[in-house]
Amino acid sequence: MSDGKNGLTYAQAGVDIDAGNALVDRIKPAAKKTNRSGVMSGLGGFGALFDLKAAGYEDPILVGATDGVGTKLRIAIDTGHVDGVGIDLVAMCVNDLVCQGAEPLFFLDYFATGKLDTDTAARVVEGIAEGCVRSGCALIGGETAEMPGMYPAGDFDLAGFSVGAMERGADLPAGVTEGDVLLGLASDGVHSNGYSLVRKLVEVSGLGWDAECPWGTGSLGAALLTPTRLYVKPTLEAVRAGGVHALAHITGGGLTENLPRVLPEGMGATIDLNAWDLPPIFKWMMETGNIEGGEMLKTFNCGIGMIVVVAADRAEALSALLAEAGETVCTLGTVTAEGGVSYEGALS
Repeated sequence: MSDGKNGLTYAQAGVDIDAGNALVDRIKPAAKKTNRSGVMSGLGGFGALFDLKAAGYEDPILVGATDGVGTKLRIAIDTGHVDGVGIDLVAMCVNDLVCQGAEPLFFLDYFATGKLDTDTAARVVEGIAEGCVRSGCALIGGETAEMPGMYPAGDFDLAGFSVGAMERGADLPAGVTEGDVLLGLASDGVHSNGYSLVRKLVEVSGLGWDAECPWGTGSLGAALLTPTRLYVKPTLEAVRAGGVHALAHITGGGLTENLPRVLPEGMGATIDLNAWDLPPIFKWMMETGNIEGGEMLKTFNCGIGMIVVVAADRAEALSALLAEAGETVCTLGTVTAEGGVSYEGALS
C-alpha cells in the first residue's frame, strides 16, 4: 500500500541492483568459456554444483585455497589498468593448489566496492575468467558486493577461492630426499607479493605510474602490473610424468621462506644464485632502494616463481618436459641433509 508519499529506494541508499544484473549479463560469456568437465551449474543460482565423478576422479581428496592480490591492487586502481589483476587473483590460488598435488577444478571470486562501475568490474572478472581458462578450472560463481560508505570512490577489493582435487595418496610433498634436484621456473616479474615495498620504491624514485619504464618499454605502472604467471598445466604434466617430489610457489617470503615449507624436518637446500640472471625489474629495485641481497631473497621471487623438487635421475627429463611446455627452466641446486637454505654466489 502507499499513502502517496515518495518512499526511499535501495538505489537512493547507494545500491544499484540493476547495475549488478547488468554486470552478471556481461560476464556470462567470459564465465562460459571456462566450462570444463564436472560443472553441473554455474552463475545465477544460490550455489554452484560440481560433479567429481564427471571430472574423472574415483577416490578424490579436495584441496581448497583462498587469496587476494595485495597492494598491487592499489596500482591497478590508480592507473586504471585493472584487466590483469583478475589473472593475479586466480594465479595466487591455483599456483598454491598444485603445490599440494591438486588439479584446480573451480573458482569463485568476491568483488567489493562502494559504488559499482559495471565496466571496471566486468574487466576484472573477465581477467579472472582468462586466468581460469589458462589453468583449466571453471569460474562457477562469485559475489559482487556494493557497499556505500565502506570504500572511497573508485576503490574496490578482491578475494578469490579455488577448490582442487587429487586421488587419495597423490598428495605432495612426498618422498623428498637428500640429493633431489631443484628446478626453478622463471617468473613474469614481481607477481603479487612485496608490493608495499614496490610502492615505496616508486615513491623514493620520484617517478609517476605513467613515467617511462626504467628497465623496459611502456609505462612504469603497466610494467609493474604484469600478471602473475600460471604454472598449473606444466607442473601437473610434470607430476603425472613421475619423479616430482614437491612444488614450492615462491610468494610472500621469497625463496628464503617458501622452499623450506616443502622440505622434511631437518633437511635443507643449497641454491646457486648464479644459476639464473636476475631480471632487470629486480635490479632496478635493488639499486633504487639500496636493498641487500638477503632482503630481496626473503621479499621477492627474484625471477623464480616456482621451484620443482625432483628425483635426481628424473631431473634432465623433467627439465626438458617443462621447457617443452613453455617454461624457462634452470637448475638451482639440491636438497641437503642439513636444515636451512644456503646460497652460493650473489644476485646479479
